[in-house]
Amino acid sequence: MKQTFKASVWQEDDWFVAQCLDVDVASQGETREEALENLREAIQLYFTPPVATNIHEITSIEVELYAA
Repeated sequence: MKQTFKASVWQEDDWFVAQCLDVDVASQGETREEALENLREAIQLYFTPPVATNIHEITSIEVELYAA
């Protein structure tokens, strides 16, 4: 499925910065095109669901707190 996102691109010194205006994702590149391509990849990774590689044990702990 394809979706369109708005991006802002500007140059900072020798680098181009590309920032997605729809989600909090940004990237950079040596050219405008590279910055946008890197932003595409970053957005794809942002929307990739996490995959658990190890099942972690979930437990509760009790902590005594002292008021100052």
